[in-house]
Amino acid sequence: MKIELIASTPNALKVAFAAIRTCYSSNDFEDIWNKEYNKYVENNNDHIRLVKQIVSHGHTSTLEHITFSFSISGISRACLGQLTRHRIASYSVRSQRYTKSSAVVDCVIADDPIYVYVLDQIQKAYDELLAKGYKAEDARMVLPQSGSTNLVMTINLRSFINMYTVRHPGTHAQAEIGDLVESMKNAIVAAEPWTESLFNV
Repeated sequence: MKIELIASTPNALKVAFAAIRTCYSSNDFEDIWNKEYNKYVENNNDHIRLVKQIVSHGHTSTLEHITFSFSISGISRACLGQLTRHRIASYSVRSQRYTKSSAVVDCVIADDPIYVYVLDQIQKAYDELLAKGYKAEDARMVLPQSGSTNLVMTINLRSFINMYTVRHPGTHAQAEIGDLVESMKNAIVAAEPWTESLFNV
């Protein structure tokens, strides 16, 4: 699989700070965004402490203003099904109606002769259905869950933390989605280092 962070909220930490201070400050937004933020930054990076403190108290809705968009390729349709169970996100997925399918992802049973034989038969059946004139959207009904797909996904930070909590490696999640969310987390932390402690599960 390949995961790439393609876009994220500009000034993400400042956005989180402003959302928090909007809840607790009587100042107007311009003062919060400029004066208060600068004052906290100049005071030993106290803006980071504030965000972590408020989040640790469960006020995580303030993280919903921060989003991350990923290009994800080479995951299985089975993994896609698990991913989309996390509903607070946006997904644009490669269509099986308008594209032909052939590739499958690597998995723990990839070398088993039974699996290799079944995949070969499925590919032949799919190709024959297309050759008979069936549309790809109908022929796809024979395709396996291991079929490879690509998507663009956008998710807010609060929702991703929730997803990571239940899907990271070491949980009961399937290895493929565990690897996926770990790679996504690493990309988020690389872009916004202040988020790292939020993933302590």
